[in-house]
Amino acid sequence: MENQEQGKQSFSKHLTQSEVKDRIIFFSYTDVAPFFEFQEGRLFFMDVTDSLGKAWTFIGTFYANPEVGKYVSIKWPQFSSEKGLKANDEVIFTERPQREGEAPWKKFNVVIKRKIRLFGQDIWGELKV
Repeated sequence: MENQEQGKQSFSKHLTQSEVKDRIIFFSYTDVAPFFEFQEGRLFFMDVTDSLGKAWTFIGTFYANPEVGKYVSIKWPQFSSEKGLKANDEVIFTERPQREGEAPWKKFNVVIKRKIRLFGQDIWGELKV
């Protein structure tokens, strides 16, 4: 998915209740294919910076399942816990360029958006925790 505002590549999804409970997020490989080369069973690291500038490292794994196809799981227990994530929160990963001297794995910024009801209207706002 192309993020028109920033001109950078991004992928996103709304969290399910089980993803929040298990502190893991799943993406269809087609959603993340522009960012990662699929290698079943391979672990990979994602350096992530949240909207407050705090750095995190998430661990992902590639899977293939005959019923659901190729998918990626990303484990983020501490991030999920500290941010107080809830079902239906939107998680947006935006790729950022690698800086000189950084580790060779992918770098992303992450934004969490949550829907609130205000004056009878649903409004999506960025979670700043």
